[in-house]
Amino acid sequence: MIRESFAEGNSWIHGIDPRLRVIGAAAFAVVVAVSYDFTALFIGLILSLCMVLSARLDIRAVAQRLLAPVIFLLLLWAVLPWSYEGDALAALGPVTITRQGVTLCAQISLKTVCLMVAFMALVATMTVDTLGHSLNRLRLPDKMVHLLLITYRYLFVIEQEYQRLVRAMKIRNFHPKTNLHSYRTYAYLVGMLFVRASERARRVHSAMICRGFHGRFISLRSFPRNPLNLVFGLGIIISLALLIMLEWVK
Repeated sequence: MIRESFAEGNSWIHGIDPRLRVIGAAAFAVVVAVSYDFTALFIGLILSLCMVLSARLDIRAVAQRLLAPVIFLLLLWAVLPWSYEGDALAALGPVTITRQGVTLCAQISLKTVCLMVAFMALVATMTVDTLGHSLNRLRLPDKMVHLLLITYRYLFVIEQEYQRLVRAMKIRNFHPKTNLHSYRTYAYLVGMLFVRASERARRVHSAMICRGFHGRFISLRSFPRNPLNLVFGLGIIISLALLIMLEWVK
């Protein structure tokens, strides 16, 4: 099962209505994504960090989850500044670094880190099933919610099937090499994994129908009222208004 360490906390952010957190995260993402003013982006980053501190998340774990996007951003910084057309900022031999390329890289970097941190504080602090039921209460299409919940539920089952097939290959003394036999073996592995996943899906669907499933998950989960919901909602509205003013009101 996927470990949801951020959802195990007990901060006041964890007690906020998940539906409100989803709406807040989506609205914050839209505003930050369309912002280009560096003041607005830096304020957004500060707000994201404040959310992380309010959720009492492990800073080391947050940094580890940021490692993958940071590597992608480093690749972006290695290519975009000299390949983007614009005014010359500096020259390194035959390579010219443009001001517009550096600016674009900085904007993309700030937006990426800001949104990743905000989603870790608001969305990763709830379990996947809570997220699914929250989306269902927000009237998102049932099929999207079902796909999310079932994918999460059976992702680790498919991983177990994969490990079982790999062990069977090792028992048969398979040693991967750069030859046609190894490539063919891995192709068989992927094909068998899809076959077993399809067969498991058919059995699960039949079992669900036998238990009265009619295309909709019934959830007994309730989202009790919390006096801090109003505080959180007002905070999100004020934060978004501030970012909009910094970006569009000059």
